[in-house]
Amino acid sequence: MNRTPPQTASEPLIRARGLRREYLAARREPFVRRTRTVALDDVDLDVVAGRALGIIGESGSGKSTLIRLLLALDRPTAGTVQIEGRAVDPSASARALHWLRRETGLVFQDPYASLDPRQSVGRIVSEPLRALGIQEDHRARVAEVLDRVGLDPAMAARYPHEFSGGQRQRVALARAIAHRPRILVGDEPMSALDVTVRAQILELLRELADDGMTLVLVSHDIGVVQNLCDDVAVMKDGQIVEHGPTTQVLHHPAQDYTKQLLAAIPAIPRG
Repeated sequence: MNRTPPQTASEPLIRARGLRREYLAARREPFVRRTRTVALDDVDLDVVAGRALGIIGESGSGKSTLIRLLLALDRPTAGTVQIEGRAVDPSASARALHWLRRETGLVFQDPYASLDPRQSVGRIVSEPLRALGIQEDHRARVAEVLDRVGLDPAMAARYPHEFSGGQRQRVALARAIAHRPRILVGDEPMSALDVTVRAQILELLRELADDGMTLVLVSHDIGVVQNLCDDVAVMKDGQIVEHGPTTQVLHHPAQDYTKQLLAAIPAIPRG
């Protein structure tokens, strides 16, 4: 927490401007015009290199849509994204987006669904190395990152079903950092884990952040964001309604919606 932004940085590492995403609603009756649903509405966002940004808000507020657009996993209806000043073109070919995939890693909410059950852990973790054509000893790198996330490198020969939920999320995290990305994005990476395992994954993410990796974390758990993130963006109805340093936004919120979110956090009564 409270990592100081680099003083020499003239541009944010991630810069989004005017992002909008509309979807056509399903046709309910014949000959009736389909309506449009706005999932993201004119969003501007800057992410500073070496800092951790938490994105919070209710379900359906646009959090996951936003990170999909940042990573060119979906096309915006309008708006632009830049990574270190380079334009992200979501219509480009997979090969043309290799530079973006090299810069970014992604951890999903459900570790089991994101891992191919037919592949060994070693092959899963080395997947980005093969896909991006990274020339190094893949076996040695797999062993290195498994050890980095607290798993025995010998586990590379096992398959996802042989692991607990927390171990599978460690495998997913190892895959996300195997190619040494500068940016790690997590879409509710701890929501499916029990409290003890969640604390362990949180500590791993904190170590990565302390090592200088830029984090973008979508989470319903405001406590996780408070403990891990330097900055926070609050989303409502497809818009960012408040954005700033975590201590300022969570302890002295300016917007009524942020106050409502904080007031909804359950508290354990004292005996």
